[in-house]
Amino acid sequence: MLFEELAVEPSVSDAASSTFIDNMRLPVHRWIRFSAGFSAAWSQDVIENAAPRGTARVFDPFAGSGTTLIAAEDAGAPSFGIEAQPFIFRLARAKLARRSDPAAFRELAKAVLAGAPHRKADITHYPKLIRACYTDDVLAELDRLRSAVKDADDGSDAARLLWLAFVAILRRCSHAGTAPWQYVLPKKSKKSAAHPLAAIEEQVRLMLTDMAVSPGDDAPSATLLQADARDCEGVPDGFATLVITSPPYPNNYDYADATRLEMCLLREISGWGDLQSTVRRHLVRSCTQHVPERAVNLHAVLSDNLLAPIRPEITAVCERLAEVRLSKGGKKTYHLMVACYFHDLARVWQSLRRVCDHPSEVCFVVGDSAPYGVYVPVIDWLGRLAVAAGFRSFRFDRTRDRNTKWKNRKHRVPLCEGRLWVEG
Repeated sequence: MLFEELAVEPSVSDAASSTFIDNMRLPVHRWIRFSAGFSAAWSQDVIENAAPRGTARVFDPFAGSGTTLIAAEDAGAPSFGIEAQPFIFRLARAKLARRSDPAAFRELAKAVLAGAPHRKADITHYPKLIRACYTDDVLAELDRLRSAVKDADDGSDAARLLWLAFVAILRRCSHAGTAPWQYVLPKKSKKSAAHPLAAIEEQVRLMLTDMAVSPGDDAPSATLLQADARDCEGVPDGFATLVITSPPYPNNYDYADATRLEMCLLREISGWGDLQSTVRRHLVRSCTQHVPERAVNLHAVLSDNLLAPIRPEITAVCERLAEVRLSKGGKKTYHLMVACYFHDLARVWQSLRRVCDHPSEVCFVVGDSAPYGVYVPVIDWLGRLAVAAGFRSFRFDRTRDRNTKWKNRKHRVPLCEGRLWVEG
C-alpha cells in the first residue's frame, strides 16, 4: 500500500563526533546521506549537557544538511544555522520542514506520483554525465518525476519535502558508481539499481514515519540562513552560547562537485564548468578548484593582519608546497589553498566572536591535513586564530586517527580528527 507506515529504527548510542554513519539509523537524519557530516547523537548530547548552565543558544556556521539544527530542536534549544552551498542549504531547509503537516505532504506526494507516469519524458537535453549514469528507460522515468515535482513546487513545506524525497533517490536509481555524496564514477557499476517510482514511494513512507516522531509546535524552531560563515550575516550579536560545527577540512574535498550529479539531473547546471559561478564562489576556499593560480596574490594573503598569529609557520608551509608542486604532474595549487583557507577561517573566528555571548563555548569537529605530504597543523593554527579573534583558550580532544593504512595512499603522514574546543 502506498505510504504505509515503516518501523522507526532504534536510537543510536553516543558516537564519535567525527562520523556520520550512525546518523543513517536516526529519524530525519537518515533521509539523505551527507558523508561530510558528523554524529547527531553526540551533537544533541552536548546541547543537552549545556542545560545546567542555562538553556543553550546554539549556532552552526557550517550547517551542512542540518545535523546540529535538528539536534538543537530535539533538545529544545533555540538555534541559528547558516549554509553557503546553495544545494546543501535546500537539503537542510527541507529536513527542517519535518514538523510541518504530514497530511499535506502525503496528499501532495500521492497526487504528484500518480500523475508523473502520464507525463511526456524528454531526455535529449541531459548532459553526458547523466546519460552515463542512467539507462534511457530509468532516465525517462526520472525526467517525468523531475518535471512533476518541479511543477508542484509552490514554495510550501510539503513541496520542499517532496523535492528532498526525489533528490534522495537519484543515486539509488543509477547503475553507475554513485556512492552517496562522493564523486561519481560512471565507469564502475552496481549490482542492482532501484526503480525510480518504487524508490520515491519508499522514501516518502520513511519521511512520513519520521515526521510522526518530530518535536511538537511548542519546541523552538531552528532558523536557517543561506549565508557566508566568514561574516555570519543575519545572526544577532551575542546570540550563541554554544557553537557546534564541522568546517570544511583543507583536504581538497570539493563540496561543489559532490552535488554535480543531482544539480545536472535537476537541470540547474549543464556540467562541471558551471560549478564555479553557481556554487564555488560561495564557499570557504578549502579546495584547489577554488584558487586558480592567477586568481590569488599569495603575498597579499599571507601579509594580511588576520594571519599574523601564524604568519611565519604558514608562510614556510606555503613555500614548501609551492616547491613540491613543481615536481608533481597535476601541479595543484595547494600553496594557495592553504593560505586562503586559513585567511577565510580567520574571518570566521572574527565573526564568531561577534555572534557569541560571554561566556560561550565553540566546538569545531575538524582534522589536520598533509597535501603533497607536507603537514599542515590545522588544529593548532585554528586555535591560535581563535584566541587572536578574542576567544580565551582552546584544547583538542582526539577522536580517531586517519591515513594510517598506507595502501594506495598518496603520502604516509599520520593524520587525526577530533574536537577543537574554544572557550570565550
